[in-house]
Amino acid sequence: MRRLTAIFYDCLLLTAVLFVATSILILIIGGDAIESGNLAYNAFLLSISFLYFGWHWVKGGQTLGMRSWHIYVINESMQNPNWKQASLRFFSALLSLLLLGLGFVWSLFDKNKLALHDKLSKTRLIVSKD
Repeated sequence: MRRLTAIFYDCLLLTAVLFVATSILILIIGGDAIESGNLAYNAFLLSISFLYFGWHWVKGGQTLGMRSWHIYVINESMQNPNWKQASLRFFSALLSLLLLGLGFVWSLFDKNKLALHDKLSKTRLIVSKD
């Protein structure tokens, strides 16, 4: 349940970050509207999303949503993931979402409670006791 709640928090925070990034982009392009389905804009949003998650995982081991629930992501060495692991984690979690969340459901049946993106990136979530 903590994982789902942290995901919900991060979705709210990421939405705010994406709104701010879009506002700045609109100012840069002179106030013109961005067309629906614009591939460059979609790549921009994906990049901002990756930076949000990747930066937090690599630098502090937790996103703002994870911090609220005392959840950390660590690698097999019990350290913050590196950029390669963060990239694998992000893009495989995205794939899990595209597959109707099956990669997340995986954690319900895994003996170590690892989601598909945890397995692929060699990371795991832990809960701190503070």
